[in-house]
Amino acid sequence: MSPLDLLPWVFFLALIGGLLALDLGLLRREAHAMGFREALTRSAIYISLGLAFNVLVFFLYENHWFGVGEHVGHPLDGSTAALQFFTGFLLEYSLSLDNVFVIAIIFNYFRIPLAYQHRVLFWGVLGALIMRGIMIALGAALIARFDWIIYVFGGILILTAVRMLFAGHENVDPEKNPVVRLARRLYPITPDLHGERFFVDWNGARAATPLFLVLLVVESTDVIFAVDSIPAIFAVTRDPFLVFTSNVFAILGLRSLYFAIAPLMDKFRYLKLSLVFVLAFVGVKMILSHHEPIPTQVSLSIIIGILALGVLASAIAAARETTPVLEPASGDLESQTLGAARRLIWLVLGTTVLVMIAAALALPGPDLLFLAAGVAILAAEWVWARRLQERLRNEVRTVVATGGASRP
Repeated sequence: MSPLDLLPWVFFLALIGGLLALDLGLLRREAHAMGFREALTRSAIYISLGLAFNVLVFFLYENHWFGVGEHVGHPLDGSTAALQFFTGFLLEYSLSLDNVFVIAIIFNYFRIPLAYQHRVLFWGVLGALIMRGIMIALGAALIARFDWIIYVFGGILILTAVRMLFAGHENVDPEKNPVVRLARRLYPITPDLHGERFFVDWNGARAATPLFLVLLVVESTDVIFAVDSIPAIFAVTRDPFLVFTSNVFAILGLRSLYFAIAPLMDKFRYLKLSLVFVLAFVGVKMILSHHEPIPTQVSLSIIIGILALGVLASAIAAARETTPVLEPASGDLESQTLGAARRLIWLVLGTTVLVMIAAALALPGPDLLFLAAGVAILAAEWVWARRLQERLRNEVRTVVATGGASRP
């Protein structure tokens, strides 16, 4: 690589450095709690910057400015590069939502005031940029040297989707974080906060504040999430320049996104389920990449559709919550319980169909064999579903009847 080929990287890093310096120097004169309107405005600005850079990506690859699309990155035309960048940006931005939920739990656990949270997020984002840059370089090197590693990445994403489906955020315990345990052993920690400061003189010695512990937890949490998001972006594009730039713009908006969404977390109850299906789809896409590659346009449409369904379902559920809460032993208990059972049944049946389709595309053999096996599995699950629904109906009717009889 010649020194001229480094210019796009230098230009991009200088741009990001300028944005971070502007945020730290001009926009953060004093500690204050970022309001919803300010957070929403900043989120819109960062999203607009990402979309504007997407336009620049088109011209860089279309005209091969500074060797982009020839010596820098992969040989792509402008339209393909722009589509891959946008899909990667959307994917990374959506996966950041789960990170936002965990960060909110961490702040709440350590009782960090809103006025100090922005400082933690700023330095957390700076560390995340460095760590993700290293992980992207390692991932690109592994894929270039070992092509089969793409199956490992796909498996990681599918396992992560399964873990997210059954693991709740309420189980997050920052005190069990190994980084926090190591920090407490190696360095004294003050019992109370000292404003925005990470280190202070305490009892005649240099000590870290709880705010520094929070920063360590946020950084280590981002590394864990990067293990999921970095393989996911490689399912969209293997161009290191597109992978890094789309990741960076998604991370830059993470702070503003947190202050805009954290107060509304309870309203997005089905968004996590959408992320589960997004990760599962991307994992399947990676596994099928050598056999039945899914076009980027199709991937983008599916990701948008899954996220839109999650947001729509969350909005409908939030609107229904405004109605009065029903008595536990009322007749509506039957409809509520059976409704939950139906959602579980459709989840199981839908997952089975997705797995059947993936197996039929990826595994060798006659498709009729997979079709027959799939129909048999679906029939068995349907029988199980009908029995479960009938059993729940009988149990609920018994509970309602008993509750009604016990009333005066």
